[in-house]
Amino acid sequence: MVEAYASAKRIAVLANPSAASYKDFRREQEHAAASVGVDLLPMAAATRPNELAASFANIIQHRAQAMLVINNVLFFVHRQRVIEFAAKARLPVMYCFTEDVEAGGLMAYAVNYRDLYIRVPLFVDKILKGARPGDLAIEQPTRYELQLNLKTAKALGIKFPQSILLQATKMLE
Repeated sequence: MVEAYASAKRIAVLANPSAASYKDFRREQEHAAASVGVDLLPMAAATRPNELAASFANIIQHRAQAMLVINNVLFFVHRQRVIEFAAKARLPVMYCFTEDVEAGGLMAYAVNYRDLYIRVPLFVDKILKGARPGDLAIEQPTRYELQLNLKTAKALGIKFPQSILLQATKMLE
């Protein structure tokens, strides 16, 4: 996000603080943000849509200059609401799902879920042939995609740096 929108020094992070990975992820975010001189504004929302409204109000109140949306079912289900808020607030946002970019969000750096889904039948086959699920190796994603929505960028008055454009796997117009 910082490379794509260098003037952002106050970035809201919309996340579910009750998620199992939140504490480790938050620690990593804070370390990375400190190394580039960015202040993070944690905005909690977990399971209820009304939590989004409170987070949106806090984002405006704290004058966030950009936002990062962390993977969470609430944000996935209410994707359009988050995207509409960002557009109305003229806030550049990085998402965790490419579907958010396809729905009008600015940008996403995300796992290629299609690649992961292709692997599922291989695991099912092994289990059906007698393998114990607990004995199967855990695989980490190896392919990520950077998707940009150039129409949204134009509406926000954002011109992506050439370095970001070169890294993009898909650009929507």
